[in-house]
Amino acid sequence: MRIDRLDHIVLTVTDIDATVAFYTRVLGMEAVTFHGGRIALTFGRQKINLHRAGHEYEPKAARPAPGGGDFCLITDDPLEQVIAELEAHGVPIEQGPVDKTGATGPIRSVYLRDPDANLVEISNYRAGAR
Repeated sequence: MRIDRLDHIVLTVTDIDATVAFYTRVLGMEAVTFHGGRIALTFGRQKINLHRAGHEYEPKAARPAPGGGDFCLITDDPLEQVIAELEAHGVPIEQGPVDKTGATGPIRSVYLRDPDANLVEISNYRAGAR
C-alpha cells in the first residue's frame, strides 16, 4: 500500500457557526454543506469536516474533544502578510515566526488558536523545498 495524501481531517468543535466564521473570515476557507446537512471547510484539494461535540457522526475518534486538534497549513503567501492579516483580525500569534521541519523540508511557521483552542500552524516552505 502507498498513501498519496491526506484528503480530510475532522475537528470536533463546540460551535460550528463560530468555527466556520473563523476559518472563512480569517483563513479564507470556504464552507460547504454536504451529505445530510454536514458542514466542511474546503481549501485547495482538502477539507476539514466539522462535528459538533456530543453530536459526532459515526464512526468517530475514540475520544473526540474540542481543542484536541494540532495541524499545519501551508500557504504561498509571505508570512509577513499572514501575520498582518492575523493582526487585522485580532487573532493573537501564539508563537513565531519560527523555523520548523515540514513533510518535505524546512518551513517557517506561525502558530495561533482557533475558537476551540486547536493549535493551527501556518507555514511557508523555504526556498527550494516543497
